[in-house]
Amino acid sequence: MAALLSSEIGNTDKVVQYINEARELGLEVLPPDVNESGFKFTVVGERRIRFGLGAVKNVGAGAIESIIRGREAGPYRSLVDLCERIDLRLCNKRVIEALVDAGACDSLGGHRAQLVAALDAAFAEAQARHEERESGQHALFGEAAPLTAHRSPLTDVPPWTEHERLAREKAVLGFFISGHPLAKYRAEVELFGTHTTASLSQWSDRKVRVAAVVTAVKRQISKKSGAEYARLALEDFHGTAEALVFPEAWAKLSDVIRPDRSLLLTGSHSLRDRDEEQATFIVEAAQPLDELLASGAIGVALAWSRAAPPPPATARAVRDLCAAHPGAAPVLVEWMEGEDGARLRSRSLRVEVGDALLAALRGLLGTDHVHLVRATPPPPPPPVPTESRPRSNGAAGAT
Repeated sequence: MAALLSSEIGNTDKVVQYINEARELGLEVLPPDVNESGFKFTVVGERRIRFGLGAVKNVGAGAIESIIRGREAGPYRSLVDLCERIDLRLCNKRVIEALVDAGACDSLGGHRAQLVAALDAAFAEAQARHEERESGQHALFGEAAPLTAHRSPLTDVPPWTEHERLAREKAVLGFFISGHPLAKYRAEVELFGTHTTASLSQWSDRKVRVAAVVTAVKRQISKKSGAEYARLALEDFHGTAEALVFPEAWAKLSDVIRPDRSLLLTGSHSLRDRDEEQATFIVEAAQPLDELLASGAIGVALAWSRAAPPPPATARAVRDLCAAHPGAAPVLVEWMEGEDGARLRSRSLRVEVGDALLAALRGLLGTDHVHLVRATPPPPPPPVPTESRPRSNGAAGAT
């Protein structure tokens, strides 16, 4: 897998696809690291692959050779230590900042915002040390001036938000490596999506739904009608894809579809593309993924069976736990009796879905007995009988 990734090191879409396949195989693909990465992807453990520095934008082969050569004396201990040991003619500040943005300097201490804030001071100090060595300057008693790796303390600045950290990663890697904007919506992606970006261009005669991050919106004007439409760049765990929003739909969705938003997009393929290898996905509707939970579209299902029902004390603990996490998601019991079963919706319990609640429920019932499901809307209440309705007070429309 490391060799396969290395063979496509300049092809972002292929790298994303293979990283996702590696993770599905139980392999861990680690971010780049100045203390461990080579030019290409390398195996660093039984099931671990380290990202190659050659895939980081703005970092050339000469800079990478200098970094690898500099760590032969031992691992880099700080940002100043890194700057002092590499060739600054090959590794300028732009290169170091790209490495920080990619996460390659995370092992040097501090968080990324601190490293970027300290870069000017570290670079200036390293340049001074380089000049001292080149001029042959020595300490007072004749010995070589010792290298000090921690003279420039990191400044106390707030860390980047997850959004900024991932955005800077994407700018230098072409994709996200230490996380993904869709990571917190995995349930929504799996429950509501019918396609991924990898399969989005395959023509289908049915409605298509894809959960993805909108990474770019390109507004254009139709030459025929003069109306505005949009081309979208989408990204999910599998890679990237493009989509088209026609003028009529764009007039309704332009406020919803914005860059960096995680959306569930619904649409179809054009009949004209039926026999084409690449079919264009045409967006007809869009819904923010964070609204799906709030709308009660996802429920928490508890799998119980007649053969192994939970003890009464456990059932009461589950009820109390759900009551302590009120929210919009319905609670359902999937009751199995032999080969037959039913899904029962609680009338009184609705919860806020979160990692803490799910972990606690799985701790009580077992991992296989708690999962998220698509929840159908509850049936509407029956109409109020005519004879029981309050009489009109005479105002128009009031009862």
